[in-house]
Amino acid sequence: MESREPQGPPEERRLGPVVRRRQQIQPGTTDQRLLDTTGDSDWVHTDPWRVLRIQSEFVDGFGALAELPPAISVFGSARTPVDSPDYEAGVQLGKALVQAGFAVITGGGPGAMEAANKGAREAGGVSVGLGIELPFEQGLNPHVDIGVNFRYFFVRKTMFVKYAQGFVVLPGGLGTLDEFFEALTLVQTRKVTQFPIVLFGTAYWGGLIDWLRDTVIAQGKAAERDLLLFHVTDDVDEAVALVTKETGL
Repeated sequence: MESREPQGPPEERRLGPVVRRRQQIQPGTTDQRLLDTTGDSDWVHTDPWRVLRIQSEFVDGFGALAELPPAISVFGSARTPVDSPDYEAGVQLGKALVQAGFAVITGGGPGAMEAANKGAREAGGVSVGLGIELPFEQGLNPHVDIGVNFRYFFVRKTMFVKYAQGFVVLPGGLGTLDEFFEALTLVQTRKVTQFPIVLFGTAYWGGLIDWLRDTVIAQGKAAERDLLLFHVTDDVDEAVALVTKETGL
């Protein structure tokens, strides 16, 4: 009868919380691989590295905005002309929000965003711009006093909601609609509470509201009460009064 030597525990190596055994053991150590500058750079394009970048964006955003006073996020088209009524409304809105005790947060770009930042700065308030990396460079407008540029849309969106007590939405395009409907969904599902949303410009937003009522709600895709989750106005003072009333500022 053939005898067998008792087998000891398998060879293993611990890399932080990860245990590797047998053929899965990697040569060298974590520090060695970190300090080895002769390796290739493919790792910067891997998902684990992207996770770290995402984490760093959250940390940078939280750090930059944590000490903001109560704020309102203002959205609107980057294509709004400087000499248009919508631009002037944005300036007046930014001023009025500051006078009511709010900081103003925008996407930091031109057009309606620039207008709200300009009004906030001229009123002596805190003017914030949260930019985004795009194929076509926009850069932060000159009226931003605190600016953060993001790689990832979803990190930026978190900042708009986390550090604002409400939204005011000027006439805008797809990006503006995206922010509006995301905020509306968060309120509808009670992911955020006491979060006023004001659409500015009854003529501009009227068709959208009609569609929500006559198509979406009429076909049972949403409830009639969902129309109560936002307000519509043409008046700057009323817009500020609505967000002030619901935030309790």
